[in-house]
Amino acid sequence: MEAKFRDARREQESFFAPLEKRVLIRMAQATPRWINSDHLTLLGFISMICAGLSYWLARWNKYMLLVVIFWLAANWLGDSLDGTLARVRQRQRPRYGFYVDHICDAFGTFFLVGGIGLSGYMSPAIAVLLLMAFFLLSIQAYLAAYALGTFQLSYWKFSPTELRVLLIAGNLALFRWPTGSILGHRFPLFDVGGVIGIIGMWAMVIVSSIRNTIALYRAEPLPPE
Repeated sequence: MEAKFRDARREQESFFAPLEKRVLIRMAQATPRWINSDHLTLLGFISMICAGLSYWLARWNKYMLLVVIFWLAANWLGDSLDGTLARVRQRQRPRYGFYVDHICDAFGTFFLVGGIGLSGYMSPAIAVLLLMAFFLLSIQAYLAAYALGTFQLSYWKFSPTELRVLLIAGNLALFRWPTGSILGHRFPLFDVGGVIGIIGMWAMVIVSSIRNTIALYRAEPLPPE
């Protein structure tokens, strides 16, 4: 007999989480019946691809940075509302939703960060390292969801929503300061944010890995011989 699937407990403690939850519930209640969670997931996925393409095109036209902001907002709508809509309507598919949502996030982030790396506003090497750090953090979260039954959606008060807000602020800053300078050496402005993001995600991975390993060791002590 097949064992019943147990959905992981969602852990969301970001800065905007309380307000965001209330807004999303109201939006879900007002969403037309012909729109379902799959439509919203597809919107979030396509928006990430379009945001990446817009970053790439910003290499030749800086006003594409404003188009990126539109796609980031559309991505928030699709990526954040799809699960809330399913829960409000009591039409949840835990395994399907978890897999599809996060595989779309993985591909979408690849396109987004790839577009930033090709935009000229971030060095390609920094973009590659940033993408590697993101995937490592994602792997840690997915392993913890399986082993501990808790899926962590935020780290140190930061979730994808806060990161979108920071990215939007960065886009607006690029209109005035496309490059920075240290000791006479000029560099793309987004390199600063990229390096901070890499260091932050590595710290999150290390701290979470140690904490989760300790928790699992205590939950499953070595049996006596």
